[in-house]
Amino acid sequence: MSVLIVSSTEDPASTNIKKFLLEIGKWEDFGELFSHTVYTDKNIDSIIVTIDDRHIRHENIDKEVEEGLGIDIDLLIVVSRHRSKTGEPTLTTHPLGNFGEARFGGRDRTFVKSSPKLMTELLRLLRKHAKQDNLYHQVSFEATHHGPYVDVPALFVEVGSTEEEWRNGKPARTVAKAVYELLSTHRSEEDFPDDIPVLIGIGGGHYVPRFTDLAFEKKVAFGHMIPSYQIEAGLVDREIIEKCIEATPGFKGIYIHRKAMKKSEVREFERLFEEMRIKVFRSADLSPLS
Repeated sequence: MSVLIVSSTEDPASTNIKKFLLEIGKWEDFGELFSHTVYTDKNIDSIIVTIDDRHIRHENIDKEVEEGLGIDIDLLIVVSRHRSKTGEPTLTTHPLGNFGEARFGGRDRTFVKSSPKLMTELLRLLRKHAKQDNLYHQVSFEATHHGPYVDVPALFVEVGSTEEEWRNGKPARTVAKAVYELLSTHRSEEDFPDDIPVLIGIGGGHYVPRFTDLAFEKKVAFGHMIPSYQIEAGLVDREIIEKCIEATPGFKGIYIHRKAMKKSEVREFERLFEEMRIKVFRSADLSPLS
């Protein structure tokens, strides 16, 4: 087994996505864990486990599953709801970690290894299926945030942003289709071509629109993404950059959303990256997505 998909009973969007995944694939019982049936689909080398607590606070779930089922986990995908103050309908995906204090799971100033090429491909599949299903949801990345902490590469995929949307079967089914299609063709970073630049993004709001747009337009993959509000909070220093790089497999460089940052911040980061001998990419450095 390689891919672990986690659903939570306390999350209606998560429950819905799991329901449609089970309808789409050819799943079989694989025992029990956390007092729920475990399902496996050999066609996509994946298992689904169900928990009763919140995903973001269930630390080290990869180890629990490995020990409980006697298998190896290579990737964690958490299917989840997304909550926002605006309540805008969304389909999102993002990496895990904390720039400062771990107020919502995970560890202080610690990042979980991302899966840039898989996550970026999932973003594109979310948009593809959202269009096919005539959804009205915004499809985007989110910046790196929250837990849980795990030792394997991980990503969240979410339906937002209100109770009505979480309980709506249509967006959940779209997410399930995107996840299943992804795992039908790719289950690790090595399943993608080597010529896709893997970048860390810096700047922009929580939904990092520039990096989302680039993913839809260019041959590129994003790992950890650092929003402007973490920079303005004084939490992004050389140590954090180094930790983000370490947690971004295949890292090739940085992309700065210049228009979303103060000129002084851009200059400061450019000096830092020059000192660290890190390439700063611009849009012109990236090939169009065929």
